[in-house]
Amino acid sequence: MMSRADRTVLSEWWWTVDRALLAALFGLMIIGIILSLAASPAVTARIGIDDPFHFVNRQLLFLVPAVGVLLATSFLTPRALRRTAIGVFALFFVLLLATLVFGPEVKGARRWLTLAGITVQPSEFIKPAFVILAAWLFAESSKRPEMPAQSLAMLLLASVLVPLVLQPDFGQSLLICLVWGALFFLAGLRWIWMVGLVGVGAGAGVVAYLTVSHVQKRISRFINPDSGDTYQIEAALNSFRNGGWFGTGPGEGTVKRMLPDGHTDFVFAVAGEEFGIILNLIILALFAFIILRSLRRAMDESDPFARFAITGLTLLFGLQASINMAVNVHIAPAKGMTLPFISYGGSSLISLAFGMGMLIALSRKRPGAAALAALSEPRRKAEPRAMETSGPEPAAAAAP
Repeated sequence: MMSRADRTVLSEWWWTVDRALLAALFGLMIIGIILSLAASPAVTARIGIDDPFHFVNRQLLFLVPAVGVLLATSFLTPRALRRTAIGVFALFFVLLLATLVFGPEVKGARRWLTLAGITVQPSEFIKPAFVILAAWLFAESSKRPEMPAQSLAMLLLASVLVPLVLQPDFGQSLLICLVWGALFFLAGLRWIWMVGLVGVGAGAGVVAYLTVSHVQKRISRFINPDSGDTYQIEAALNSFRNGGWFGTGPGEGTVKRMLPDGHTDFVFAVAGEEFGIILNLIILALFAFIILRSLRRAMDESDPFARFAITGLTLLFGLQASINMAVNVHIAPAKGMTLPFISYGGSSLISLAFGMGMLIALSRKRPGAAALAALSEPRRKAEPRAMETSGPEPAAAAAP
């Protein structure tokens, strides 16, 4: 066991990191492996892959670097995080633009690139880096009013939204806009700006509905199920009904065989069928714990950058989880968004690990800063008492 007296980097990390938050994240990863075991055989049988545990093996393969990224990132200082975010953003912004030219078209969208035999979705890695850069700009706007930080933040948002809309990927676009808007509000956005941004967002949504066929179909099916094919949603809801409170048992699910994306978008429904609503509630509780604990850490931060960055990364994580679960229980239109650390997907898993590693790094306790504050507090309290007891200055001392 490491002692508090140790001055090694590892010991300092262990005693300053939020171990409960780290444990909750590893809990989600373990649940993801279990649900991959449940969903993989049905998916491989349907798409003609001989190995029934193909997706389990690949999930484990991606999990190893994901854990490494999460832990390595959690050691970084705030300054190192900003520099890392700039590098990651620059690299994957170039790859994001490259998808528009070189990416294969899948279901009418160009979102992926194949690099050295590995399929990468650049938008997944852009998101956490984008949050860090936006948080830094908004923090600078509060510390240095002469700097056009808010204008730069708007330019940053536009630079990411344009290629995402061109792919098109409206789910990621919505997610990034919501997080950016929340940070802008925390930075002191006036209500008139907020009303204007909401109006612009609503107008963009109407335009997307009127001009993009698959967006129109998904929203129409959500509002009126009789207007189109609702096969996936009906299968997901039947999974919950079939599982009940305690589930059918591991490997005993039958409805999951009809779910086209049971290992990715609808893994929450597979959990409900085989392990029951009890496991769904446990997953929900883990997400709630991570979100609430992270937001509490953000509230305790005195540094604007750390406060904005922790809040943004938490919202990014929480909104993605909420949208996925809402789609599974049919309280939101269908959208291809993974359940963090549980759904299968290499890009999603590693990018989420990068984002949560940065969150853990920013939320680490800083004993040096705390000690400095504790030392300065008695001094601040003593200064008024010294002024009260010193009495008025002699007239000679007041003379120039």
